[in-house]
Amino acid sequence: MTATAPTSQGRIVTDVPARLDRLPWSPFHRLVIAALGITWVLDGLEVTLAGSVAGALRASPALHFGDADIGIAGSAYLSGAVLGALFFGWLTDRMGRRKLFFITLALYLTATACAGLSWDGLSFFVFRFLTGAGIGGEYAAINSTIQELVPARYRGFTDLVVNGGFWLGAALGALVAALLLNPALIDPELGWRLAFLTGAALGVIVVFMRMWLPESPRWLALHGRADEADAVVTEIEDGFRKAGFTLTAPDPKATLALRPMHDGAVRRALDTLFRVYPRRTLVGLTLMAAQAFFYNAIFFTYALVLANYYAVPSDQIGWHILPFALTNFLGPLLLGRLFDLWGRRKMLALTYGASGALLLIWASLFEGGLLTATTQTIGWMTVFFFASPAASAAYLTVAETFPLEIRALAIALFYAAATAIGGVAAPYLFGRLVEESSRTSLFIGYLFAAALMLVAAVVAWLFAVDAEGKSLEEVAPPLSREP
Repeated sequence: MTATAPTSQGRIVTDVPARLDRLPWSPFHRLVIAALGITWVLDGLEVTLAGSVAGALRASPALHFGDADIGIAGSAYLSGAVLGALFFGWLTDRMGRRKLFFITLALYLTATACAGLSWDGLSFFVFRFLTGAGIGGEYAAINSTIQELVPARYRGFTDLVVNGGFWLGAALGALVAALLLNPALIDPELGWRLAFLTGAALGVIVVFMRMWLPESPRWLALHGRADEADAVVTEIEDGFRKAGFTLTAPDPKATLALRPMHDGAVRRALDTLFRVYPRRTLVGLTLMAAQAFFYNAIFFTYALVLANYYAVPSDQIGWHILPFALTNFLGPLLLGRLFDLWGRRKMLALTYGASGALLLIWASLFEGGLLTATTQTIGWMTVFFFASPAASAAYLTVAETFPLEIRALAIALFYAAATAIGGVAAPYLFGRLVEESSRTSLFIGYLFAAALMLVAAVVAWLFAVDAEGKSLEEVAPPLSREP
């Protein structure tokens, strides 16, 4: 076995990627999923609570919100996520994955607790912005860590399931909202505040879950910390052997010679995205923007649609979101393995295309007044069974198709650009459409969202990278790689 080691020329020769990729699937990887996937549980909890408590926020004597204000709150959260992703994504490539996912978690904990203590509309908007910044920063750090710790042959399934954890949080948020907004149990003005404090309480648990996670050995090797990289992988391998696994020797030819790098310059990232990999940039931006608009347009205003068009009481909205959220998690869980077996390009085209086509069908039924609150929920369940793995696969695509040196920043740039293009405006726009009480206006909005998904399906089919089963270094060689 070739240990990670510096050479006399200041280069590092490492077999860390090969050693990680040859590991069998094990409880270690399930623990990685649990400790990192909780980020999306938190995000799902936050988004669902914001939607489920919409009625209580409108009725709050402290906030004085209208439907458009609910949309603004959603946009504030997403705006924070955009800026947080950019800033913390840059720091993640400079300071390491592990350090940053504790910093961003601390920001999330503080801000979401403060949101539950808001005294007026402005303070609520500010705290939702800061909550989004924490979650946005988590996206870059967590997606990078997942990609760099999980073996290549399971990378697609793992990434989709972890990102799909958003919907476990959504289901939890729906349940929490349904209980805390029941006026027979608790005053709704206190209930929505306790709902946000629930997110903070869950975040405290996450801190302890992550204490055992190591820094990415790939990141350590790249930054000249050869001994630490080797020690991390050796500790992981020893854990496998103690658990009874027999490890095969890594391919002796699968070593990398790297020139240690100590920065994550934005200029280098932009040059790589637009000059070295322009086609991959087109694919990533299209996938991310389409799913961002699709999800944020529909999900952030789902509670308003149920209330305004079907007269669903605010304390009952959570019971409609709960099955919808669970179906969204089943999509990545049941279809995720096919991204490794059938391939990225085929499954991207299938999931984006199916979700866009199904939205066209259900939007037509909605516009014709042919749905009830129950059948509307069933419709969204079928649409998002495919849209959920599609959205998760967008993060997978961006994370695995760009080099190690800029991976976190690339995730942040794509997330920020896509959310700014397709996400921040969507909740406000659809909040306005709902406020008009016109089925036709809302139908046109749904048609636009569906069209974006169908365009993304075509782009994926034509240009996506067949990255299944390949090491990260094979898909996108490190910029600092030397012969």
